[in-house]
Amino acid sequence: MKYLITGGAGFIGSHLAEELLQDGCQVSVLDDLSTGSIRNIQQLKADSNFSYTIGSIMDLPLLAELIDDADAVFHLAAAVGVRRIVDDPVQTIVTNIRGTENVLEQADKKKKKVLLASTSEVYGKSAQLPFHEDGDIVIGPTCRPRWSYACSKAIDEFLALAYDKSRDLPTVIVRLFNTVGPRQTGRYGMVIPRFVRQALADEELTVYGDGEQTRCFAHVSDIVEALRKLMQHPQGRGKVINIGSQEEVTINQLAERVIARTGSQSVIKRIPFDVAYSADFEDMERRKPCLEAARQIIDYAPRRNLDVIIDDMAAYCRENPE
Repeated sequence: MKYLITGGAGFIGSHLAEELLQDGCQVSVLDDLSTGSIRNIQQLKADSNFSYTIGSIMDLPLLAELIDDADAVFHLAAAVGVRRIVDDPVQTIVTNIRGTENVLEQADKKKKKVLLASTSEVYGKSAQLPFHEDGDIVIGPTCRPRWSYACSKAIDEFLALAYDKSRDLPTVIVRLFNTVGPRQTGRYGMVIPRFVRQALADEELTVYGDGEQTRCFAHVSDIVEALRKLMQHPQGRGKVINIGSQEEVTINQLAERVIARTGSQSVIKRIPFDVAYSADFEDMERRKPCLEAARQIIDYAPRRNLDVIIDDMAAYCRENPE
């Protein structure tokens, strides 16, 4: 099999490329390097089954050519990170919606299966925990740009499901919860890379808000294995499937754990959301997935806990100072 990965030079995309190559597949990567990096795929260049193109999913002729040459498409290209979403909501909306439309339209011409990477942000402010794929979503007001990302990814899901049902284009949608691991940067708001680098430098760990919001963090190696299996499993078609971890932790607890695991002398400093982001920023209090659908289809269960995630992130940061 030959797979195209849009956004393949990104954090998750580069790990997925490695996973597929190890599985004996051919891999082609398309990335505009807006958040990805050639450094992430440098080690793959020597593999004869790997190729990459620097370009955009907005370039229709290029996209069409790469999709024609693939058997299936992992669509990971998107605006990512809370900081990037808040700073540039226009780019977030355009990239996510128009870019996904382009991928689905080109894939539909040759009926190439598409796995769409969506996000737990789609659940918005829902209080129905753990989040089930068929549960209601509760999005905040349009005057708060944070929710533009959730809405854009929800539209992506509607598009993919419509193509599957109405045009017989095979699709599978994966809602990714907080994914962490080597190569991830804190530049766009990802909390564990930011905490780890602060801890290793004995700087203050900056917790946004009161720190009592909870998250479940999954290791990127568990995530990409699940993505590969869901693409290849026929029962994933036409479904929305949560992938992540159920190990819930407050951000305060996370900060304390990072300090302990790294042996840091850092202290915790709390910064109000309106200072960290903007006066109209709004966050969700909890984010925990139901993983039953993934368990039933691919026997999914994360194998790496939060301590492993922190240790792997710390090892990477020590070897790769920013």
